[in-house]
Amino acid sequence: MPQQKKKTTIILFSGDYDKAMAAYIIANGAAAYDHDVTIFHTFWGLNALRKDAHIPIKKGFLEKMFAKMMPHGADRMGLSRMNFGGIGLKLMKHVMKKHNAMPLPQLIEMAKEQGVKLVACQMTVDLLGLKQEELLDGIEFAGVATYLADASEGNINLFI
Repeated sequence: MPQQKKKTTIILFSGDYDKAMAAYIIANGAAAYDHDVTIFHTFWGLNALRKDAHIPIKKGFLEKMFAKMMPHGADRMGLSRMNFGGIGLKLMKHVMKKHNAMPLPQLIEMAKEQGVKLVACQMTVDLLGLKQEELLDGIEFAGVATYLADASEGNINLFI
């Protein structure tokens, strides 16, 4: 009888660059160990899935305000500590490059290539006034029930 694949699920709630990097490093590692991996992006974690470019879409006032306050794309997310108005992130990226560490946008691409399931929380997408066109291609949209179904079968479940 073939052994069933292990399952890893991650809730990415944080919109911080370093925390999103940790989530994607763990996800890529688990996928490399042949786990079925799901990252469920909710609230500020959705910023990791936003496209870099501004997508002109008609929005209401509150939706426009959220859009202005949230960064466009994973590479523009701030650090959780020592961000210093973006200077900390620039220093971190410099050190990462020096040590050949993969930046967040490349970690996201690698996860997609390895078959990591990237899920955007539909309720939060609606609450924040995001539109499907503003998010990366190839992601899924689902609710908490879908995440809970995945997590109930999970061997490893993380909240970041």
